[in-house]
Parts: sequence; structure tokens; C-alpha cells
Amino acid sequence: MSHKSFFMRHALTAKALVAVVFWPSLFFFWFLGPFVFFLLSTTSSELCPRLETRAEFLAAANGTLPMLILQNLIYAVPIVCLALWNRLSPEPARARHITTCIKLFAVAAVIGAVWDYGSSLSCDGYGQAFFSTAWQMTSYLPIASLLINIPLYVLVFSLGRAYSTRDDITEDGVVHSRQNNP
Repeated sequence: MSHKSFFMRHALTAKALVAVVFWPSLFFFWFLGPFVFFLLSTTSSELCPRLETRAEFLAAANGTLPMLILQNLIYAVPIVCLALWNRLSPEPARARHITTCIKLFAVAAVIGAVWDYGSSLSCDGYGQAFFSTAWQMTSYLPIASLLINIPLYVLVFSLGRAYSTRDDITEDGVVHSRQNNP
């Protein structure tokens, strides 16, 4: 077995392992996760009526910060998978799209964190008297988040599909073995 065929076989295995991580993380973290994480990363609705001072509202909101950080790290798994796929089989066009994904993800993560934190500060309306109206305006951030996340999801999904599809199979389903001609 030549060195080149050994690398190609291991690269195919590595790409398959990345696919095994990418698709479940994309589905569970990006499509189902926001519903769970929003509940875990904001101040509980049961806690809001019991808070009485600005310091209590700040403490409750600051208590959600570790979950916000964890949430964004978990959400980054599909983006990391795309970067790994690009390292295994680099293509300049896809690399530019991955860079776009990273930028969109960074913006979406910041908007999501500000929205979650602002939701914790306003705390179902109970905290509105203690904070500026700018924090109350964070309730409109899901609209901006949606405008960023839709193209991000489409781009990540299409890149994931392109990377996880074997490149030695043609559109008619025929497998072409690679010949390593010196």
C-alpha cells in the first residue's frame, strides 16, 4: 500500500467521522437546541416576581452568563466540523463560504447572547423599571437573529451536504476508484 492511498483512506475515514458529529449536532443543537437553551439561559419565570431590586435582577441575569457561553460553544460544533472538513479536503471556494459562516455565526451568537441577557434583565416585565429602554428593545432582536440565521442555516446545511457526499461517486451513482498515476 502506498503512502498516498493510506492517507486517502484515512482522510475518507476522518471525513466520515466528522460527518457523524456534524449532522446530529446540526439537527439537535441548531434546530432543537434553541428551545431548550432559551429556557436554560434566561432567568426563570418563577423567579422574576420574587426579585425586588436592581441588584437582584443583575445577579439573576449574570447567573445566566455561564449557560450563554456554554450554549455558544455547543452551537459552534457544526462550524468547527466545517472547518475540519476544509482542512481534510481544502477547496478555496468552500473555504470562502466557511469564512462567511464563521462571520454570520459570530454575529448571530452576539445577537443571541444580548437577547437572552436582555430577556433576563427585563424578566417578564418585572425588571423594566430598573433598566434603560435599550434593554427593553432587545425583545426585537429575534427578528434580526432570524434574518441572520436563515442564510447561515442554509449555507451550513449546503456545505455539510457537499462535504459529506463522497466525491468518488458521480451523479448517476457509479463509484469511480481513484487511480494514483505517478
